[in-house]
Amino acid sequence: MKANRAYRLIVRRGGWMPAALADPSRVDHIEVVEIHGGEVVLFWDCPPQQAARRAKALRADLAQLKDTEFLARWSTVDS
Repeated sequence: MKANRAYRLIVRRGGWMPAALADPSRVDHIEVVEIHGGEVVLFWDCPPQQAARRAKALRADLAQLKDTEFLARWSTVDS
């Protein structure tokens, strides 16, 4: 099964400004939630620019990888 059918990506910004204009001390939250169970399987707190890059990469992998491959790849990534 494709990862985008098994997981949902939630990005919460710590402010209203886009990442390029945001204060570097702002913290954005990224969650990958299991659709079936509603449980958070991956979670990161990042500065805004790093969060934007990571969210873009996560969206690409959600569309391309299988659910097991996606989880194996991203579970080893640290903040």
